Amino acid sequence: MTNKTLNLDQGLYRYLLGHSLRETAVQRRLREATAQLPEAQMQIAPEQGQFMQLLVRLTGARTIVELGTFTGYSALAMALALPVDGRLITCDLDQAWTAIARRYWAEAGVAEQIELRLGRALDTLAEMLAAGAAGTVDLVFIDADKKNYPAYYERALELLRPGGLVLIDNVLWGGAVADPGVTDAATTAIRALNDRLHHDARVDVSLLPLGDGLTLARKREG
Repeated sequence: MTNKTLNLDQGLYRYLLGHSLRETAVQRRLREATAQLPEAQMQIAPEQGQFMQLLVRLTGARTIVELGTFTGYSALAMALALPVDGRLITCDLDQAWTAIARRYWAEAGVAEQIELRLGRALDTLAEMLAAGAAGTVDLVFIDADKKNYPAYYERALELLRPGGLVLIDNVLWGGAVADPGVTDAATTAIRALNDRLHHDARVDVSLLPLGDGLTLARKREG
């Protein structure tokens, strides 16, 4: 987990932000508030948030599902790129973190477009599928507990429309995925999903060294 792109020295990283980042004042305040938390490293990097905003606009996404809300920075970034009738469903377990998120979403004027569902993400996905949401979602962002990544991915593909996009965070996992000596449950799950994605004919895929590693997988049509 990291809140900046890996392997950039501070000078180059400042240059990157100075020549790319376009945060709103609310986004910046949320990021700065989150930086004061012990779990601050769980927040996505601001340059990743901006990239995800661009993907929302490029894909014309109107319905987004996010797994893992934390303090709401990624949801805020994507919601700001939605059309006025777009919606984002985000899933988390923690009421304290998401209470922070709600405050900043309201301040940014996007609270009405974001639906927070507190509970197990797999349960929420199952409920959505049971309610007939298969093939209706434009974009899914996976950034929740790592051991369930393979299951999240399969449910995401069911929810996505043909041509829809799934984004998967932390796929480099601080470099642990490339170290065969690291065999904890989270690393093993991410490694297994990375292997599966590489050979999955259902999607077009690219793993980017952005943040802690971000995979883009586009659901193929037909």
